[in-house]
Amino acid sequence: MITAVFFAYFFIEKTKYSEGKRKRMCSVMKMTNKQYNEYVKKVSPKSPVGMNMLKAFISGGIICCIGQAILNGYLSTGLSESLAGTATSITLIFAGALLTGLKVYDNIAKFAGAGTLVPITGFANSVVSPALEFKAEGVITGTAAKMFVIAGPVIVFGTVASVIYGIILVVFNLV
Repeated sequence: MITAVFFAYFFIEKTKYSEGKRKRMCSVMKMTNKQYNEYVKKVSPKSPVGMNMLKAFISGGIICCIGQAILNGYLSTGLSESLAGTATSITLIFAGALLTGLKVYDNIAKFAGAGTLVPITGFANSVVSPALEFKAEGVITGTAAKMFVIAGPVIVFGTVASVIYGIILVVFNLV
């Protein structure tokens, strides 16, 4: 008897809770865009935009300074500017990929934010990260298939844009 009363009470209370929750959900569903934006603004945590920008600027600058130091090092060995630039790019790509594989790049990115998106090291990170994430699915269907999930669109649109710019230069005789 006591058990039956307990279950009946529990069922009634649960139903009341569910109805209240349902009513609240329905009222949320009927929000206008303006009301929804105000609600999101109220409940969203404030982001320290200024500090994030400063960290990104400084860390991106440090990465670029490291790249310049590597370039200067290659130039000092007697390489031409073209070869030194190529060697610098290869070194930065290798460093970005290696640091991503060692999970160091992710820790840097947590602090630096967008500062780690400096094109060449960020690009290396965007290729290596998905490859590592999906390696459990196998070499072909995991690593190889997912490697360019992030970087693929950048490659495609960069290639298409360069072709279009090339055609414009040829058509208007700007070359």
